[in-house]
Amino acid sequence: MKKKRRTHSAEFKARVALEALKQIKTVNQIAQDEGIHPVQVSQWKKELQERLPEVFASAKTGGDEARKAERDRERLERKVGQLVIEKEFLEKKCGELGIDLNERP
Repeated sequence: MKKKRRTHSAEFKARVALEALKQIKTVNQIAQDEGIHPVQVSQWKKELQERLPEVFASAKTGGDEARKAERDRERLERKVGQLVIEKEFLEKKCGELGIDLNERP
């Protein structure tokens, strides 16, 4: 009979990896306390070490991305406004020239 795989929450993984990173207990002690394999603890610890710089990098780049997204949104709003004005102008001119807008191709 095959055992069902256990899934662990991100909070659990972070807590275990942080505990291993602190090196207060050995990886084997942590694994025994948490009921998981020592290799798993080592993998989570390694992943935490590799991805830790992203935490600080995302704070800086996140602000830049938000400002860029805001500028893009404002540019698109201006473009939409311009197109609406042009459309209304062209509809008005079509009316003045007697062009029926219902006969569009």
